[in-house]
Amino acid sequence: MPLAEPHDDRSSVAEPVAGVPEAGADASTVEPEPEPTLPEPVRQRIVALTAAVLPGLPADEVPVPLRRIAKFAPNRRARLGAPVIAAQLTADPLFRQRVTARVLADAGDLGAAVVEGTAPAAADPVEVAALAYLARPRGWRELIEASGAAVRAEADSAVVAELVREAEQRAGRAEHDRAVARVEAEKLRDELARVREELGQLREEARQLARTLRETQARERKATEMLATERGRAARAAADADAELRRARARLAEAEAAAGVARASAKEARSVDDARLWLLLETIGQAAVGLRRELALDPVDTLPADFVADAYADQPGVAPAGASTRARDTDDPARLDQLLALPRAHLVVDGYNVTKRGFGEMSLEQQRKRLITGLGGIAAQTGDEVTVVFDGAERIHGLPPAPRGVRVLFSRKGETADELIRRLVRAEPAGRPVVVVSSDREVADGVRRHGAYPLGADSLVRRLARS
Repeated sequence: MPLAEPHDDRSSVAEPVAGVPEAGADASTVEPEPEPTLPEPVRQRIVALTAAVLPGLPADEVPVPLRRIAKFAPNRRARLGAPVIAAQLTADPLFRQRVTARVLADAGDLGAAVVEGTAPAAADPVEVAALAYLARPRGWRELIEASGAAVRAEADSAVVAELVREAEQRAGRAEHDRAVARVEAEKLRDELARVREELGQLREEARQLARTLRETQARERKATEMLATERGRAARAAADADAELRRARARLAEAEAAAGVARASAKEARSVDDARLWLLLETIGQAAVGLRRELALDPVDTLPADFVADAYADQPGVAPAGASTRARDTDDPARLDQLLALPRAHLVVDGYNVTKRGFGEMSLEQQRKRLITGLGGIAAQTGDEVTVVFDGAERIHGLPPAPRGVRVLFSRKGETADELIRRLVRAEPAGRPVVVVSSDREVADGVRRHGAYPLGADSLVRRLARS
């Protein structure tokens, strides 16, 4: 990036402030000279020198665009702030003078020599050009041009050295290739001798193969004659096999006819057995009707669970005999459908235990309504007796009527829903399938001792989601 700055080279002495006309000069008569094109190494060195002294300047002497860059780390300051630093050096002569003063102080004797317009022969031309650009003594443009010529000469020398090095490498590779070619030629001569020897062997083998071929052709003719003979024998054997196959098919048809007769006989026997079974079931049904009439058992409108809500059901009962013969615990969700398919099954649900696991984000009223509605659908589908138990009857107001087939019970003061569930299970007769849905371990263990089927609340939640 070129750094532009107007400058008057006609001054007889080095400028105290670079780029600023002398006192008394008419600004309208001073014609700024164009900024020289800097070689890239010189431009980078100027930015690096400015970035190095930038943190040492007082805060009020640092231009506003560079104040944030002055806080960067040294390596990031020159890399990220290069465009802004270059632009500020070009546009602000006073800032450049302050930077030059510090740079020359750090440069020592080399800086003093550059200010006097001379440069040591052994000095780095890039360093001399950078100091000359900042200090701008008499003949500073010539110093920059000399630095550019030196940089270009070094680049040209590097290119020439690289070309010479490449030529030497190519010459070395060519010599190596010639040596390799000589080795390969010797290998090819050896290979040619070996191939000629193998060719003689192959010719001898070819003569032997030709003799073997003639012998093989003679044996082939003899085999062809034997093959024709065997084909005649195979044709006769195939005709015999076809005749045997026809006889086997005839026997199979006779066997299939006999099997049809046997199936008809078995069907007739099964019909007789079905008739006997129907007659037996009809006899049992009539006997049950006679027994009900003899015992004077009238149809009832109440079920065992209806008596639990009565005040006299508060006394704990004794587990019915044979209760341990009921089903055992299972957490399989599909088991709920199997249990509800049992005849006269009774489903008892721990209300809040299910609602808080299935839809606990709702209010208690919405939880009860959703559960009772879903249980009404199950009762309608299965025809089973359904009882749902909630805690705290004294806190319930305005409960909607329960669906058909669903009994809703609330525990009374001083009583929990778990205790009410256990009394419901104890009230059922032995042998009736009772399914209790609750994830409470104490409830599951208690009802299992009385022969009920305990299931987890998740099984009912999934069943309701499927409805």
